[in-house]
Amino acid sequence: MNQIAVTPEVLERFHELAAATQRSDAEVIDEALTSYLAADRRYVATLTERIAAAERGEFANEEIVEKFFAEHSA
Repeated sequence: MNQIAVTPEVLERFHELAAATQRSDAEVIDEALTSYLAADRRYVATLTERIAAAERGEFANEEIVEKFFAEHSA
């Protein structure tokens, strides 16, 4: 068995979720860590790809930037 340290508040949230879903604390913790690590891996891969593109000089031109902000502004 491995051990990790979490705050009492986080541990209580795991206990509550485990009880509400009728699963063990270990199942909830394993699922949470697996999900987090998968998301983090995707983020790092995307960031790495974008840094490589920037290093190759592949930047958005002014027209693309203006279009983006026109579409996403409130």
